[in-house]
Amino acid sequence: QIQLAESGGGSVPAGGSLTLSCKVDGYIDSGFCLAWFRQDVGGEREMVAYMHTRDGGTYYHSSVKGRFTISRDNAEKMLYLQMNDLKPEDTNVYFCGVRQSYVSTYCALRYGGYNYWGQGTQVTVSS
Repeated sequence: QIQLAESGGGSVPAGGSLTLSCKVDGYIDSGFCLAWFRQDVGGEREMVAYMHTRDGGTYYHSSVKGRFTISRDNAEKMLYLQMNDLKPEDTNVYFCGVRQSYVSTYCALRYGGYNYWGQGTQVTVSS
């Protein structure tokens, strides 16, 4: 069983920065996708970024590429999302999600394939 817990959300002005953290408790080996999603009220949960544990390969949604960085601290069992140059449209609840992916280092972009979720953390960016 894997348990996730996000933290680090808050309110910042446009252009500001935040770092989200996700504590990943449970067994994670080289066959997992670790991802950050975000969801607006009434909207679908949208992939922001992922990292595959086998090769550390990453993916970023086009709207955050160059501004957000996903990283991992294996020893501390933490997943991070560094968010710079935040924009009002980045306002959302952010979730970390985990799924197994042993066959490929490509991680599914849709939220439906992810088995484990945290409770979410709110990010609000004011203009």
